[in-house]
Formats: sequence, C-alpha cells, structure tokens
Amino acid sequence: MSGRAGERLAQLRAELDRLSHEYYVLDAPTRSDEEYDRLFRELLEIEAEHPEWVTPDSPSQRVGAAPAAGFAAVRHAEPMLSLGNAFSDEEVLAFDRRIREQLGGGEKPVRYSVEPKYDGLAISLRYEAGRFVQGATRGDGQTGEDVTSNLRTVRAIPLRLRTDEPPELLEVRGEVLLYKSDFERMNAEQSARGEKIFVNPRNAAAGSLRQLDPAATARRPLRFLAYGIGASRGFDVPPTQSGLLDALAAFGMPVGERETRVGATELLAYFAELGARRVSLPYEIDGVVYKVDERRDQQRLGFVARAPRFALAHKFPAQEAETELLDIEIQVGRTGALTPVARLAPVFVGGTTVSNATLHNEDEIRRKGLLIGDRVVVRRAGDVIPEVVRSLPEHRPAEGEPGHERLREFRMPQHCPVCGSQAAREPGEAAWRCQGGLVCAAQRKQALLHFGQRRAMDIDGLGEKIVEQLIARDLVHSPADLYRLDADTLAGLERMGEKSAARLVAAIAASRTCSLARFLFGLGIRHVGEEIARILAAAFGSVEAIMAADWAALQEEKTRLQKENTRRRAKGELLEPDPFEGIGPEIISALQNFFGEARNREVIAELLAAGVAIEPAAPAPAPTIVADGDARATLAGRTFVLTGTLPGMSREEAAGLIRAAGGTVSGSVSARTSYVVAGEAAGSKLARAQALDIPVIDEAGLLALLAGGET
Repeated sequence: MSGRAGERLAQLRAELDRLSHEYYVLDAPTRSDEEYDRLFRELLEIEAEHPEWVTPDSPSQRVGAAPAAGFAAVRHAEPMLSLGNAFSDEEVLAFDRRIREQLGGGEKPVRYSVEPKYDGLAISLRYEAGRFVQGATRGDGQTGEDVTSNLRTVRAIPLRLRTDEPPELLEVRGEVLLYKSDFERMNAEQSARGEKIFVNPRNAAAGSLRQLDPAATARRPLRFLAYGIGASRGFDVPPTQSGLLDALAAFGMPVGERETRVGATELLAYFAELGARRVSLPYEIDGVVYKVDERRDQQRLGFVARAPRFALAHKFPAQEAETELLDIEIQVGRTGALTPVARLAPVFVGGTTVSNATLHNEDEIRRKGLLIGDRVVVRRAGDVIPEVVRSLPEHRPAEGEPGHERLREFRMPQHCPVCGSQAAREPGEAAWRCQGGLVCAAQRKQALLHFGQRRAMDIDGLGEKIVEQLIARDLVHSPADLYRLDADTLAGLERMGEKSAARLVAAIAASRTCSLARFLFGLGIRHVGEEIARILAAAFGSVEAIMAADWAALQEEKTRLQKENTRRRAKGELLEPDPFEGIGPEIISALQNFFGEARNREVIAELLAAGVAIEPAAPAPAPTIVADGDARATLAGRTFVLTGTLPGMSREEAAGLIRAAGGTVSGSVSARTSYVVAGEAAGSKLARAQALDIPVIDEAGLLALLAGGET
C-alpha cells in the first residue's frame, strides 16, 4: 500500500479496530454507530478500488472483536455473521435488484421476511436433545465468550424446548436486550443507590450479560428475542424464514414481531411504518432487517466474507443533533440524590423538541469534558430521556474570540438547592446527596412514609394518599409536625372521616413511645437499616450519645481493631470485641453527614419536645469473640444472612435468636458473612453465597449452632 489511499486505509483499519474493541469488548463506545458505519463504508470503498490491498486482518473480513478476558472461548459451529447495511431507499432498491438477478427471476418480485433490528447483544443458544447446554456471545463471528451461567438467569430463555420430540442439536440465534421500561426503572434504582448509570439499553444489556458474577446478571431484567438458527441436527428446518420463526415460537422461544412483504416497494413501506411506530415499541431498535423468505433461495444466494447476500439491515437515521449547552441546573430526587440537568438551546431530535437532557452525575460531566457554553451532541432515541452524548471542543471559541467568555466549568453545589442543607458525596459513590432528609421538600414524602412505617414508628393509617394531602395542604414539613396534628384538621382531608381521623391521631400518639432502634431506623439515615440501627442503639444507649459521637474517632478505632484482630487471629489468640461490628466506613460517613447537618438535629429536638419518648437501649452484652476453631466459640463474632421461608419459625424469630446468642444478622451476603440460613424458595442471596463459597445451613443447622454445636 502506498500513497494517500494506502495511508488512509491504514488509519481506517486502526480506528475501526479500536472502535470494535470499545463496542464489543469494553461495552463503552466513544463514537456513535453512525460514525462507525461511515468509517466502515469508506474502508469498503477503498478496498473495492484496490482489492489487492485486502488482508485477512482487515475489519472488512471479520464481524466484531476477540473475546474479553474472564470468559472461556466458544468456537461457533457455524459462523455468526453480521449484516450488510443500507441507509437509503436507493440502496434497498439495489439490494432487491441484485437478489432478483442472482435468482434469475427477472422482474418477478421476491418475498421477504421483515422484522425489527433489535439494539441489543447477539448471542447463540445451544440446545442438545432439547436442553439448553451452552450460550455464547458473537465475539468475532468465529469465536465468542461462554456466558452460559449468565444466560441461565434470563427468564425469557427456555432451559428446555417445549416439544416432546426435540432435535438432537439446535443452535438458536437471537438478541439479549432490555425493554425501555425495564431500563428506565433499573437506571432509577441505580441512581437512587448512587451507582453507575447506563448510557442506553444496549450498553446496559451487554454490561449485564458480561458480569463475571451470574447473581449480578440475575438482578438485571434482561430479555431475549430469537431471529434465526445456526447449526442443527435432527431438526426439520421449515422451508421459509417466517416458518422458522414460527417453529422457534412453538418451541417456547420468544420471537419478536415479523411479517412477510413482497417486492422492494413493500419493504420501504414497512420501513416507514415501523419508523412511525418506533417510539411506541417496548424495546429499542435501530432499523429493519430484510431476509429472503425462501431458505432454498438463501442457500443459492450464499455469503460474502462477513455477511449473507440474502439479508440486509436498513438502518434508521441516527437520532442525534447538535445544540448549545446553555446551563447546568440541579434536580433533587425523592431520595436526596442531586442530579445535574442540561439546559439546552431548543433542538428538534428524535421526533420532538428537546430543551433539557440528563447529565447523570458529576463524573459523567467530567468524563465527557463538558463546559457550560459548549456545542454538544444530544441524543433522543424513542421515549428514552434525552441525554448529552459528548461535547464538541473543536467548536469552542479561542480566548479573546466572541463567545469565549460564556465558557465555564460546572461545579457541584455544596448545599441542596431545595432546602439549603449540606450536600455531600459519600465514599465510593458517584452521586451527591442532600443531607437534610428530614426537612428537604424534595424528600418530604419519602421521609414521612419511611418514618411512619410499621418497622419504624409504626403509625397505622399514615399511608401515601394521606401523606400527599398533608404535604399539599402545607400541614407537615417534617416528621415532628405529625405530632401537632389534631382530629379536626385530619377530618378535613379527602376520604378521611371523623372516625378515621381519630384512629390516626391515636396511632400517632401511640408512636410517641418507641425503642431507640426503631427511632434511628425511622430517621431514614442512608445505609442505616434495622440491623445497623440495633447495633447503634446497643452501642450508644441513647439518641443524645449518638448525636454527640465523634465519628472520625470511631473510624480510627475500628481501623485499629481490624489491625489488632488480624494480628491476633494469625497467632490464634482471643479477638478483641468490636461493639460496632458490621458498621463500615460508608455507614460512618453517612452518620457523620446526617448528624452533622444542623437542621436534622433541630427536627430530632422538635420530636423530643413533641413528647416522643425514646426508651433507653440495654447495652449489648460484651461477647467473648474468639479465634477460629477455638472450642469456646459461640455465635459472637459471626454474621448471618437469612433467606427463604423457614419451616418452624419466622425469619424475625430466627434473627432474634441469633442476636440473643451474640451473633449479627445482615441483610446482604458479602465475604464477611459467616453463614447463610436458607429456607424454602431461597432467592439470589443463596446463589450469592454459593458463588462466594460461604457455608449454607438450614433451620436445623441454625438450631445446632444455637445449642453450642457445629453443623
């Protein structure tokens, strides 16, 4: 290769290899699909002019990228090829003309099977004698990644084909994807926990399927849609593509919508129809797939190096546009998360005018290099919330040029824009949060419902509709205001008669006397669940002691204890007891932030002034924590997780017995868990324990431990 064309070809190959690695292996593309397609088409044009330059390692001769480390390689029995792309009506007409010419049918129209082009991750499912035995990603088309364990967690995928006469072998090809509603709900949950926000459903599906821990995949709402087959034995393959999809559906395989259309005119009509319905579809698509319906004709047409001749992907125009980032404002969610939102110069994209777009969190703004005043690319695909994809720094005016003075860096606010309380970013989290959980208007509904729930202050009758009315009528601003309500005021609420009002007032009055653990849990402190609240209550004894605590000193003491007990364990010596077992740096940081906010302390003072009487907590008995294997070992120093239904007692009763014996009960499985107590219908916690090789016992095993024996 020589000259400008040769140099450009080398550049394109290097760039496309990099983009393929980002897209297929890292699941973190830095360029749009439209840009990738443009570069690939340019590569094909140069290679068409210089066929002598085509080499086996060219991106044109392969489908994707090599498998990622961490998964075993799977050699596909039949290659998983990609599809050729069309971006215009003219290219579709040319495709149909080639099909007719190669089949020798002249002007006779060809019948096609048409279906949406799903925007997910291509996989192959191998069934032997009707049983699912292996699943793999596409990889480079020849070799993919073994993700069998993860695919088994996808409920849409049948573990056994629904037939009394299964084929000896059948490889089903299809797409793993996330439905739009599932994606939005998952991202909302991720945001509420301060965890990673996914950019789009395709990346979320790919990242979920390629988790090294199958239990993590199981928590993601993945779906599957079949669109074809690979290798098969003992399967009477239907004579048409549409018939094949019907056969897969009869096997219990999820199959998306499909039709048959005759001739290029009908193909283009379907493309327009599906484009008009795109927003209302439950899943993301990026185009339409046309396949010659007769499988005999498919075999006659054959394949080129990277794609079948009988199929074509007609892609929709990218739903992106350029505009100006005018400002970045902050929205406060119901859990206190501060989310930056882009205010944009209005731009028409994805079928509507967009003036606001999510920026997810501070890290995303930094990663994308956004400055207020930038030209930016905005994407809106279907009904997904618009987002800023990237900045266009090449459009920034230089210093001294008009418009440069508008450019400025965004800084997260140190105070909540709604209530003025301190905002803080906890260790290991991406989200900033308002610390005024008891007074912030944005969090008011959630705070009141949590405060009044059965496991907290147990205010019977304080439901969602009542709380909404109390807030709407400006009657309650914090939990302390609940204790100032009277029956006459409550009787004026919608669907609240005199008797109902009297019962609610009585329930509020009854909640005035409570345990310290319930009170702490009711405050809604981040990371402080029932078990942590019990530990804090036992360790401190009173709310005043907790409010006066030196959290930095506590963290230092826990660090010292950890080092000391590591030394003692190595020598087989008695371990030093830790009254704060189970309370780590994240919880300590959350406690420090909550009690460091003056407005939260004011609400606690108002609750006490309103007559809330907190019963002093009995100090926890000092357990004898001993080294592993010591004959004197008790449940002290051991952490238990309960899952499923126990035959002879409730989980609450089991937890009480464990605590009475000096053990700790946790709500989640981690490397520090000593035992998982599993009953009937145990869920993901059991799978997590098995993955971490943590001992799993039943109710009988727990009773044996409580009796002083071992399982």
